[in-house]
Amino acid sequence: SLETGKSCAIALNKIGFKTIKFDPKKNSLIKIKKINPDVIFNALHGKDGEDGNIQGLLNIMNIPYTHSGLAASAIAMDKILAKIMLTDCGILVPPTLELIEDTHVYPENYHGAHVIKPQNDGSSLGVVIVEDVNNGPPARSQWTPDTRLICEPFIPGRELTVAVLDGTALCVTEIISDQKFYDFDAKYAPGGSNHILPADIPQEISLNACISAEHAYRHLGCRGIIRADYRWNNKTNQLFMLEINTQPGMTATSLVPEQARFCGMSG
Repeated sequence: SLETGKSCAIALNKIGFKTIKFDPKKNSLIKIKKINPDVIFNALHGKDGEDGNIQGLLNIMNIPYTHSGLAASAIAMDKILAKIMLTDCGILVPPTLELIEDTHVYPENYHGAHVIKPQNDGSSLGVVIVEDVNNGPPARSQWTPDTRLICEPFIPGRELTVAVLDGTALCVTEIISDQKFYDFDAKYAPGGSNHILPADIPQEISLNACISAEHAYRHLGCRGIIRADYRWNNKTNQLFMLEINTQPGMTATSLVPEQARFCGMSG
């Protein structure tokens, strides 16, 4: 969040806006009202900043802000609710597996590779991929007791992403990294991943990814910019939407600014 905020403040200053950087961890949110900004550029990722909490507070304070509103933010952050909404508009998502939780966590009546992750979190934090069940399930203590978990089959294939700005998809990027998936380090560490832009994929898959991302944007009632993440199983030719990010990263290594530059946007 701090890196996104820093990058966006620099860009806004360049084009003539007066900016004040505000870290809610260090300052009471009541101070925002005293500052009386014309608009808040919300650079927060994850809990509180991306899940509808800060959006609801700013609604009450009657302060305009960027990105999606309360409802869209809350739905997109809740992976179960988001799946329901995405399925409702015909988008393919990974099925949800029943999860057993005791000292360890594992899917019920499923023995293939699978993914266990928090139901409400961002930046790929807390995601565990179990490729070989013979190695044993992860301990429940890997997550805090109040973390709600979900489980999905692991989707093999290639990692794709699409940014949507004001309802229009920009393009498709393929993400290649040494990690099993696009995790926190791959997202934010310099050299953590390689981005193929535009993705070298069949035109039908690229078109499907863009159209599905636009459908999701509209169906969830998003605003401003979002990023839709996919796994494309190139053996079965199935394209699965993994999630919608209503507060995508805007750092030097982030995907959305890269796609914007590719489409001719400066800043």
